[in-house]
Amino acid sequence: MRLLSLLWLCLVATAHAEDNVLLIQQEPQGFVVWHGEGASQLDDDTALELMASATPDGGPERTTEFGPARAYELPEGVLIRLPAAPVDKALLVDRDACGHVKLWHAEGATRLSDEQLTEIVLSALPEGGPRLRLNGLYAKGFVGKLGVTVTLWKAPQRH
Repeated sequence: MRLLSLLWLCLVATAHAEDNVLLIQQEPQGFVVWHGEGASQLDDDTALELMASATPDGGPERTTEFGPARAYELPEGVLIRLPAAPVDKALLVDRDACGHVKLWHAEGATRLSDEQLTEIVLSALPEGGPRLRLNGLYAKGFVGKLGVTVTLWKAPQRH
């Protein structure tokens, strides 16, 4: 059942271009939100090279199209820092449920309030929580190894 839910998430994320996927991590100081889309788009080969070189103190610096990059091995995954990038200066690297390299971006277009993030996190389940309505969007949260992955899509207008 969980595999079917994860495959559904992959299909929903790729089938609707206007959809948005976020990763919500809860830390002592509050929520950290990673975006499925962002300005710093590294290709898979570069991301894999950086992943392979990651160490807890930061692997060797490598040149990318966004300037120098260094990968850090963290308990929750590999973090790539791009200090010279104009925006989106950090990427969390993971593999999605379909086995592809997944880059979570530190900056993105979607902004949710702490109240909305709390509602999503509290409703999330491994197989997918209930569909929530948030300001003209639907949201569905999935509990995963890195946190809560939420798929957002436009809700139909109420008449």
